[in-house]
Amino acid sequence: MLNSFKGNYPDMEKTRVLIVDDSALVRGVISELLSLDPSIEVVGTAVDPYDARDKIKQLKPDVLTLDIEMPKMDGITFLKNLMKLNPMPVVMLSTLTHEGADATLQSLEIGAIDYIAKPSNTQSDDHLQQFQSDLVAKVKAAASTSAKLKFNRNNREQISKVISKVPLARARNQLIAIGSSTGGTEALHHILASLPANMPPIIVTQHIPVSFSDRFANRLNRNCDLNVAEAREGDVLQTGHVYIAPGDSHLCIKQNGHEFVCVLDDSAPVNRHKPSVEVMFNSIASLDQRNITAIMLTGMGEDGAVAMKGLVDKGAHSIVQDEATSLVWGMPGSAVRLGAAKEVVPLNDIAQRLVQHLS
Repeated sequence: MLNSFKGNYPDMEKTRVLIVDDSALVRGVISELLSLDPSIEVVGTAVDPYDARDKIKQLKPDVLTLDIEMPKMDGITFLKNLMKLNPMPVVMLSTLTHEGADATLQSLEIGAIDYIAKPSNTQSDDHLQQFQSDLVAKVKAAASTSAKLKFNRNNREQISKVISKVPLARARNQLIAIGSSTGGTEALHHILASLPANMPPIIVTQHIPVSFSDRFANRLNRNCDLNVAEAREGDVLQTGHVYIAPGDSHLCIKQNGHEFVCVLDDSAPVNRHKPSVEVMFNSIASLDQRNITAIMLTGMGEDGAVAMKGLVDKGAHSIVQDEATSLVWGMPGSAVRLGAAKEVVPLNDIAQRLVQHLS
């Protein structure tokens, strides 16, 4: 098991976590891994949603970790009730199965902040160390979003179509590249569902597991006028199409004559991510930057910010989601600090500003 780095921190305001899972083994593992961080306090565990309901009232946690499959009431039903009656930051514990992917994506639509795949009992110490690091980061990020929950839930419910269409010549010649992470699945849905069908090609890197990316693309496709699909090797970019990076490959673009083609790169993670926004943005750095619009949405960390600055310095346009509407202002905040943001825009206005820029 991992080495503890706990100590005495009497003045530290700790993040209070309640773990909700029907498995005693999982409750124990998650409790131990979270408790290794001195800024987190596991205030309790619950075996099912009814137990959780009582302990939320009693213990007043800052963050819940919530299993999806539980007896008496499943995690999705409990999450719906929680977000109606007592919205609070929730990190879902997910399985990397098709059913788990659907349920996890549904939980993000309902209002969960983030998700993490449950560790298996066969994982090595190195993998467990990485899981612990990711879990702690996601719980801390979730705790920081508490004040934004209601605001962002309202944003999700206010999708309005952009009526104006992009001029044909602009639609053919332009390329839009979007990077996002924590909170990005819903931010992307909000933007793409608002856009007209004749947009220039849009490429997207969202930090997401491989078992989720195709199903995420299909969900977007059902709710958008644009054609949304997981990117495939050799796809030629077309007007009115959105290409989502697969969860196990970097998405790159190469120019082939007058065409732009998707290349799936199986190289190592960059900024700890694969797919990486940095890699995608760097792949379009050699294109005519007058035709590039780079967009950075909500997300933890700094992935893509340096490459976005490089695009802007060469003449690309950029739009960055503002802090108030970002669930986590890590990636967009980094872009702003580096001077990579030509516009800083609330989520509700990004689709309209994008169309206005292209027009």
